[in-house]
Amino acid sequence: MTKKKAKTMSRKLAKVQTKATIKKKSRTSKMGTAKSSKKGASKKGGSFLFESLLELIRRTSAEIPDDVQKVILEALEREEKNTTAEYAMTIIKANIELAKKKSQPLCQDTGTVLVYVSHPQNFDQLGFSETFKKAITAATKKGYLRQNSVNSVTGKSEPTNLGPGHPVIHFHQHKKNHVEVKLMLKGGGCENVGAQYSLPYAPIEAGRDMDGVRKVILDAVVKAQGQGCGPGVLGICIGGDRGSGYVESKEQLLRKLHDKNPDPVLATMEADIVATCNKLGIGPMGFGGKTTLLGCKVSYQHRVPASFFVSISYMCWAFRRQGISLGSNNSIKNWLY
Repeated sequence: MTKKKAKTMSRKLAKVQTKATIKKKSRTSKMGTAKSSKKGASKKGGSFLFESLLELIRRTSAEIPDDVQKVILEALEREEKNTTAEYAMTIIKANIELAKKKSQPLCQDTGTVLVYVSHPQNFDQLGFSETFKKAITAATKKGYLRQNSVNSVTGKSEPTNLGPGHPVIHFHQHKKNHVEVKLMLKGGGCENVGAQYSLPYAPIEAGRDMDGVRKVILDAVVKAQGQGCGPGVLGICIGGDRGSGYVESKEQLLRKLHDKNPDPVLATMEADIVATCNKLGIGPMGFGGKTTLLGCKVSYQHRVPASFFVSISYMCWAFRRQGISLGSNNSIKNWLY
């Protein structure tokens, strides 16, 4: 082979190799694009549960739900002008507006974290719990929640806000095909004025009947005397045992304030308790006035013949309760309150 032919063959071979290299790079580039697109699609279609729960915590801590704010503003209008009660309600109104504007907790006591999860069959409860706890830790670092979980034995505060019994998570299976998460932040002040009575209750001659139930509910409100950051809302369970009654009474606080109890007897009792308590003159923070209660929600459970408990949970005016419905990728589909 002459030198001229050898050079020609060398140039042709180089061109072939160059084309092969270009094709290989092109295939690699396409594969990389496909992998990248797949990764992006996976992220887009993946789980946003952590972000959704973190936003739920933020909004619950900083914003009063619409149904509660409406009742508070109506109560402010009812109070007599230039009274301590009106002043207290005006401060409450300003607090609500400022907390929402600054996205800061409504109250320095961000309370016990209670979450109620309604889910379809085959839901991963353990996975949800782990993600929710991570969201609580993140929310605490961001200041949405205060370091509010204390070891009852050592007295030390847990900086992550996690520990035995905190948060409190309730799971309920329902027939819907999506997940609903309701969050309640319950402060210590309102928790302290909760009460449980065993009927008959001799000190006020409360018997084992609905009249006796009414008497102990009113007794609990009178004893509170505006403590627990009134005006507030009562959640009540008639019957059950000592444990189940309290759990049910707190779940009543998940109801909207303007709803109506489907049981006519309980609906009448709810309206009567609010009207009667607002005539007691206790008023906001116990300063006197026309607003002692913002609402009352009553339920019942069956009981054994030997026991007749009435469990009363109290929620302060800083009624931090919110909920979300999750979409298929766990992003927030809509807000429940």
